[in-house]
Amino acid sequence: MVDNNSSSNSPAENQNANPDGNLPSESGNTTIDALAHKVQESLSLSKRHKFWETQPVGQFKDLGDASLPEGPIEPPTPLSEVKQEPYNLPNLYEWVTCDMDSEETCNEVYNLLTNNYVEDDENMFRFNYSKEFLRWALCPPGYFRSWHIGVRVKSSKKLVAFITGVPAKIRARDTVVNMAEINFLCVHKKLRSKRLAPVMIKEVTRRVHLENIWQAAYTAGVILPTPVSTCQYWHRSLNPKKLIDVGFSRLGARMTMSRTIKLYKLPDSTVTPGFRKMELHDVPAVTRLLRNYLSQFIVAPDFDENDVEHWLLPKENVVDSYLVESPETHEINDFCSFYTLPSSILGNQNYSTLKAAYSYYNVSTKTPLLQLMNDALIVAKRNDYDVFNALDVMQNESFLKELKFGPGDGELHYYLYNYRINRVLRPSELGLVLL
Repeated sequence: MVDNNSSSNSPAENQNANPDGNLPSESGNTTIDALAHKVQESLSLSKRHKFWETQPVGQFKDLGDASLPEGPIEPPTPLSEVKQEPYNLPNLYEWVTCDMDSEETCNEVYNLLTNNYVEDDENMFRFNYSKEFLRWALCPPGYFRSWHIGVRVKSSKKLVAFITGVPAKIRARDTVVNMAEINFLCVHKKLRSKRLAPVMIKEVTRRVHLENIWQAAYTAGVILPTPVSTCQYWHRSLNPKKLIDVGFSRLGARMTMSRTIKLYKLPDSTVTPGFRKMELHDVPAVTRLLRNYLSQFIVAPDFDENDVEHWLLPKENVVDSYLVESPETHEINDFCSFYTLPSSILGNQNYSTLKAAYSYYNVSTKTPLLQLMNDALIVAKRNDYDVFNALDVMQNESFLKELKFGPGDGELHYYLYNYRINRVLRPSELGLVLL
């Protein structure tokens, strides 16, 4: 369902911030015309997406056709007609189901991703998902172990490719749809020419269909047929000296290192009264807050308390969540969260890891969002994060420039499989963050 082997969410894009605080304006909202223009450019370079043209996804030729109905593109197939046997792999390889509860298997998956998953264009950084993160990402309530799919070499049993799905309830306008979120498509660097990715996508699709689920969501850093929205990553320096030393960002014109460090300096303590870490007993209140907030977006997850407990209850070095409890009424009025996704720094003698926080779900009702997110930056800095990343989804655009985030080089495209939204969504209409 997703061919994002080369670049999903790029682990590190150069920060193009002007350190005098005047950040370049972000590119305008993605319009159908602009997207169609990009598509025409890619077609002129013969970058046809033959595989995707056979799939039930929005096609470029249909862009702007308001007569097409929203909703499923193809009806469900009777389960008895879903292919029962796995797709054929090249002779040297075999399918395996990866048990993430097994320490040995989890280590294999970790090593495959650490050495072969998403890198930036300059090959300076590569995502380094921790084993704890992988278990969190892949084992939500109601997950299917059969959707954690590996490919091994028959002779050596070496794990050389991986793709996953997890179940999710996603609301599109007023309809809640059972979907799969597809992620971690990774093929060993030495096997990229073997055309394993399309057959892996077909195989995960088959296994999803066996559970009577016919839609999916995924992201990629490349344009495929056809994004429902295109978003941009923004980066906020927390440790500017290290970021410049490793090449993540650059020293601005007419800027010294000491001025840059001063520009990005944060207070030692949070400023919001009642700002504290989320605890288990907060799950019902946070669920109510989050559901109410997400209802305003055209596409967003439909979280229940079990989902909130799994995805948002703090786990060390995986996900951090903070809330604001009114000192007077003890009501929970505001909430912010970020997940931890470090990157390996490739070829640097002084540093091996870039510790990055990624903005997750944030809800502001009483505390201004700007203040709430500044407190999130403060706790991230206090916990030795080097950079805080955020997409311009939901209401994030309202704080990015003010809090000295700089726009990254890359874009992240959101896709739905077998589900049509009849126009491209602005990032601010999207309430979904995929890991």
